[in-house]
Amino acid sequence: MTRTAPAPWPEPVTIDKADPRYPDLAGRGINARFPAAPAAIGLPATPRHVAELVQDAVGAGRRLAVRSGGHCFESLVDHPEVDVVIDLSEMKAVGYDPEHRAFAVEPGASLGAMYRTLFLGWGVAVPAGRCPEIGVGGHVPGGGGGALSRRHGLSVDHLYGVQVVVADGSGRARLVTATREPGDPNRDLWWAHTGGGAGAFGVVTRYLFRSPDGAAGDGRLLPAAPAAVTKKTVRWSWDDLDESRFVALVRAFGLWHERNSAPGDPGAQLDNSLTLPRAGGGEVTLETAYDAGRPDAAELADALIADLGRAAGSSPEVAAETRPFLAAVLVPDEFAGVKGRFKSKAAFLRSCWPEDVVARLYRRLTDGTGYRNPAAAFYLLSHGGAINAVGREETAMAHRDAVLKAYGSVFWWDPREDETHLGWIRDTYHELFADAGGVPDPDRGYGGAFVNYADADFADPELNRSGVPWHRLYFRGNYARLQEVKGRWDPGEVFRHALSVRPPGA
Repeated sequence: MTRTAPAPWPEPVTIDKADPRYPDLAGRGINARFPAAPAAIGLPATPRHVAELVQDAVGAGRRLAVRSGGHCFESLVDHPEVDVVIDLSEMKAVGYDPEHRAFAVEPGASLGAMYRTLFLGWGVAVPAGRCPEIGVGGHVPGGGGGALSRRHGLSVDHLYGVQVVVADGSGRARLVTATREPGDPNRDLWWAHTGGGAGAFGVVTRYLFRSPDGAAGDGRLLPAAPAAVTKKTVRWSWDDLDESRFVALVRAFGLWHERNSAPGDPGAQLDNSLTLPRAGGGEVTLETAYDAGRPDAAELADALIADLGRAAGSSPEVAAETRPFLAAVLVPDEFAGVKGRFKSKAAFLRSCWPEDVVARLYRRLTDGTGYRNPAAAFYLLSHGGAINAVGREETAMAHRDAVLKAYGSVFWWDPREDETHLGWIRDTYHELFADAGGVPDPDRGYGGAFVNYADADFADPELNRSGVPWHRLYFRGNYARLQEVKGRWDPGEVFRHALSVRPPGA
């Protein structure tokens, strides 16, 4: 069975600022801090179209950038120096490729569309992100992953191959297929797309997904999706949490993940998040989700909830909801369709934060004397399990020893308030990692950072004075190898942005 979409137009469409279609396409980025104003937007429908657009941009000496879902946190696409944006939103087919015996997903497909087609057609899923609106194109090359990852690994752990438009040293654009097959002469290009970040090596026109031999376990090419998902939600009012109880609650959550995040651990069945909003912006909230067909997972979830309740000194009410798989994974993100100004900063944690660090976070979240934004929060998200069963060098995604992701964000509307909100999130983050120079230094006990949560602060010497290079935080020991791949496939840095891999010697 093959699902391929016919090209809706025979040649690539190029849209300039005078075109009535321009505002819709130029404004697709979700962060209003970075207005887009490229001279032109290329709208391809086929890999050939992509190659022609890349060739035209290179030939004219125009700087280009690539967009799929439009969810980049920073100005990696919406940058004033970008002349041409290649918008992949109409390349969104999902289906089966018999030649490669793999599922093929085009970069403009959303995660939700991928989930829906793979589940309805074959009953399987790629373990990918929790937000269904995100585009596959930018999500996967950063590593991917989400609610199913503690059980089945990251998206890239099931990535069999990529089809990529690259530009060689002479500026010639061509389409290359690269797979994980040991004898594939292009295998290094596949490897770079397993965590090296989006928009750094070429334009991916197709992702090919197939689990490694035996990984799916039941003869399927990808993991079977659960028939239904149960989510249990627990909330604590800030009125009931003084500093000591808050510290105990957050520590209990972190310590549970230290104990239950080894590959194959039964606790890896649970996908957990702990939301820590600013006081006045909502309640402290635990969400734990699992396969509704696993009674042992239900017992684990109840034990986690009881553990956190004891730490917080209360027995909170638990709201439980079971939904069919698609109904569970297609729930829109709370900010879907909302375009405001925001800044996010994230880190991988190899262990629970110590008491003094959690106490600092409590004070930052509850201090109302100088900052009163209710749309500011920190989150602790599950990591580990099957993710950490893969070696650091097997994929470009090197973060295979963490148990949690920490993620902080602020959201606002008024550009006159930029420095206030940016100052709060940057200062808070620096305080949390003060013992490592203000960044999650892998050499000082932390796990680095996630390139999909792009944070250009790391590459700014005025904002990152830790002495730890931005690429060490994102790619750790894999950066030198990524540079070699860059030197082979994009020596002229046709594909570049603030957080893209540089060629050797650059």
